[in-house]
Amino acid sequence: MTVITGASEGIGYALACRFAAAGGDLMLVARRPQLLEQAAEHIRSQYKVEVVAVPADVTQPDAIAAIEAALAAHRAYADVLVNNAGMGLAGAFVSHPAESVLRLIDLNVRALTGLMHHFLPGMRVRGRGGVLNLASLGGFAPGPYQAVYYASRAYVLSLSEAVAAETAGEGVRISALAPGPVDTDFHRKMGSERGIYRYLVVPTSADDVADAGYRGFIFGWRVIVPGLFNPGLALAMRVMPHRILTPIIGWLVKPRGAQGSDARGQVDGQL
Repeated sequence: MTVITGASEGIGYALACRFAAAGGDLMLVARRPQLLEQAAEHIRSQYKVEVVAVPADVTQPDAIAAIEAALAAHRAYADVLVNNAGMGLAGAFVSHPAESVLRLIDLNVRALTGLMHHFLPGMRVRGRGGVLNLASLGGFAPGPYQAVYYASRAYVLSLSEAVAAETAGEGVRISALAPGPVDTDFHRKMGSERGIYRYLVVPTSADDVADAGYRGFIFGWRVIVPGLFNPGLALAMRVMPHRILTPIIGWLVKPRGAQGSDARGQVDGQL
């Protein structure tokens, strides 16, 4: 099965539909049981594949055991892991409660790493499958006023590329999907709707991001940047000196007229 975290809405749901359209059976993992089961039922009826819903918070110590138990109950294994669950924080770093900062790191970094570390050995033994981690275009540079979020996505990019190099030639794909702004509810939830970037950058649809992510993963690309212009932006962010780039990003991202807030949901990626 393809195991997808944060799969009840947004990019996670779109990726679930894309993998289902290719004929793969799915295990959807998310915190909210009702919304998760609705997503699972819709995919079952539309794509005629097996879909198992596992209500779980991936930051909890028993999350991996719950996923493994559900896989065993269906005589299945994790062929592909899609690490999509994540959260964002908008606003000045010192304005965030400490528990919100640590929760973001716990979800975006620790849980993602733990799931990847747990399921990857079996994939290597089988010589197939792989891991698709959701990162962000923001992972290519520091992001004032979304500092912890950008940093967490830089970690995902670095981890994915490094492990992809370690497993090269073993039949396992390791990819990071790094979209720019996406047309979902993520920006409102994290309190960044009034950032200037929301008016200057046309968002991509979740379906387009999922299509690009799936294709790139199948082709074995280590970093997937969807869109016509975003690959050029990613390159520019890699080569431009941070002392020039960082103030520009801060000006674009800084919340205007509202305090940034924390939220949990599907990571859509930020500029």
